Amino acid sequence: MPQGRGSNSLKDPELYEELREDGASKEKAARISNAAARDGRKKVGSRGGQSGDYEDWTVDELKKRAKELGISGYSGKKKAQIISMLRNH
Repeated sequence: MPQGRGSNSLKDPELYEELREDGASKEKAARISNAAARDGRKKVGSRGGQSGDYEDWTVDELKKRAKELGISGYSGKKKAQIISMLRNH
């Protein structure tokens, strides 16, 4: 579970774990689970967008996203390894 602002930062730990198992990053899973607890799951689900699966992205797009997120060490990695880094940051 995410650390930093305290161990009580997750408002819906069950949803957080489901999202992590589905491949969401720690940051994304925490953000969605907290919003769902605050606003309700139905409302959060209806406002979500679609960015596509990482598998559909090019390696350059994946590297750009890793850079945006402050992840390092991706330059020599293969596509699957970069995807794993993005999902587990």
